[in-house]
Amino acid sequence: MATLMDRVITSKAAVLEGSRAIAEAVRLCRPQVISAYPITPQTHVVEALAQMVADGALKAEFVNVESEHSAASVVLGASATGARVYTASSSQGIALMSEVLFNIAGLRLPVVLTCANRALSSPLNIWNDQQDSLSVRDAGWVQLYVEDNQEAVDTHLQAYAIAEDRRVLLPTMVCADGFLLTHTYEPVIVPTQEEVDAFLPPYRPQHYLTPDKPLTMGAFADPEYYMESRYLLDRALERSQAVIEDAAQRFNRAFGRHYGGLLDTLHMEGARTAVVAMGSVVATLRDVVSGLRDDGHAVGLVKVRSFRPFPKDALRSALRDVDRVLVLERALSPGGVGILAAEVRAVLQGQPRQPAVSAFVAGLGGRDIPVETLQALIARAQDEAVEQGFADLKAELVEEGDEDES
Repeated sequence: MATLMDRVITSKAAVLEGSRAIAEAVRLCRPQVISAYPITPQTHVVEALAQMVADGALKAEFVNVESEHSAASVVLGASATGARVYTASSSQGIALMSEVLFNIAGLRLPVVLTCANRALSSPLNIWNDQQDSLSVRDAGWVQLYVEDNQEAVDTHLQAYAIAEDRRVLLPTMVCADGFLLTHTYEPVIVPTQEEVDAFLPPYRPQHYLTPDKPLTMGAFADPEYYMESRYLLDRALERSQAVIEDAAQRFNRAFGRHYGGLLDTLHMEGARTAVVAMGSVVATLRDVVSGLRDDGHAVGLVKVRSFRPFPKDALRSALRDVDRVLVLERALSPGGVGILAAEVRAVLQGQPRQPAVSAFVAGLGGRDIPVETLQALIARAQDEAVEQGFADLKAELVEEGDEDES
């Protein structure tokens, strides 16, 4: 009897592991070149794609390489020749790719990459937080964060549409929390190939390397030109906001599922306190905020879907009437403040109505974030403004660490 991994999903709905669901979405986008190096918790995604290529279910070249740096280099080269490409990585793999990630964005190549978010060493940890993707936030990539596996499937389809749009032509990273999504089985609606083909036509590159029309890519830029190149990259990212919104709306019309484009909101009508977060924790926050709302608390939720480009205007609009903001994030800028919190504070700076912003780091290295913790953090943010707090620290370990430092 054929197993799930032995065949291509042909039904509209199935209970799938998140990694398999992502692989199905990528297959439906018809990439021509795939290159990746396995790293937990990304491995199941590229393992499934490699099997599809081997079985003839996906007509693509799968290039085995010796490192994540090489994988990124292969898709860079393939994209430069006009191919639709795909790669994936996590944690130290993203860090090893970082040199090439900057190059891909600077060359304006529409590469799509799945980041199965995982903590960075040291100490070694294979579980989830978002430090890896956020550590390369300045590379020039579009970064989209998903809440569940259905959104992971649907966002990969949108990612190619965004990246390949001639108003953008930038690489796009789809960030899905490792293990919490990649290794969790959920009911997922898998579109048909015909539906995806109608939404995502074949890639028609405007500029690519070919002997028939020689051109130079990645030329040396002295001080007379480098700054302008970075300016144009920044402008392209800003323009991508409209394209991200457009892709979400087109997807909704085609498939009947809507994700709010740059961000999404829940119970923000009349809210005095807003929780801002991104990734899988949003699913739990939906229940927590809805419960508090039912109990009479004026609490709302803002889900940041696009971290790059950062939705400045949309966020200002969503938070314009609140008194307090709680930013919850699974990443840390050591010696500074939370990464998402710093962005939120910058957006709200100088606004006519400037709410008090509390920042809490939670869930690093796969630490659970239970409902009780979220309720306590919201209650604390309603009482005081916290510049930078840490949820659920083990006091005895912190005290021992302080003693060691002294």
